[in-house]
Amino acid sequence: MTAATASAKNALLTWPRPAGPDPAGQPLLEFRQVSKIYGTGTAAMRALDGVDLRISPGEFVAVMGPSGSGKSTAMNILGCLDTPSAGSYLFRGVAVETLSHDQRARLRRHYLGFVFQGFNLLNRTSALENVELPLIYRRAPRTERHARARAALAQVGLTGWEGHTPGELSGGQQQRVAIARAIVTEPSLLLADEPTGNLDTARSHEVMDLLVGLNRDQGITVLMVTHEAEMAAYAHRIIHFRDGRVADDGRAGGSV
Repeated sequence: MTAATASAKNALLTWPRPAGPDPAGQPLLEFRQVSKIYGTGTAAMRALDGVDLRISPGEFVAVMGPSGSGKSTAMNILGCLDTPSAGSYLFRGVAVETLSHDQRARLRRHYLGFVFQGFNLLNRTSALENVELPLIYRRAPRTERHARARAALAQVGLTGWEGHTPGELSGGQQQRVAIARAIVTEPSLLLADEPTGNLDTARSHEVMDLLVGLNRDQGITVLMVTHEAEMAAYAHRIIHFRDGRVADDGRAGGSV
């Protein structure tokens, strides 16, 4: 490991995060010839096949592709939930596959936020308590957790709903709680996996407007997997996966 690489890794794994923007010109995320193979021998399945990808800080990127195209595998690697079989995944210049299990968990806690199609909320727990969960894992004091969770819920338009459980909220409101939970840690990257998949058209557009606002006003990099071209059009850039490779890396028209 070079001195520069060691310095970058130390900076990445230090909390609080280093102040100021990322180094000029450095991508937030980068795949270098990333491949992922599941199984061995005749049962081996190549989910990713030599993927190159660069995403800069502050981008809003939509990822599309048919089932089996590799987009979900790519998201798992980007979210530090899996590692490449070959190639390298760099987050802020640090090769994630060189980190230990605990170091990857720390990276997820301090730099990444996750939003899922199924919301993944605790049913018997209030909206406020659901949003506090990532801060509990970070061992934040109770008063700080409450204050930050209330602020995150206010950001997504749910002031006054803090004490309601998921069963008392609409689908759109539940997804807003999930987004508040994802941003309460002030992540660098928000990974959204089909965030509108369980919502009707009106609620879908509300959620997309919210994601656009977080990206535009707070500079959070957003990477969203979606099957819906109408939702992908909100992004600055659309990446299409096919057969484990990037088939197209074009630009969308921007927010609709």
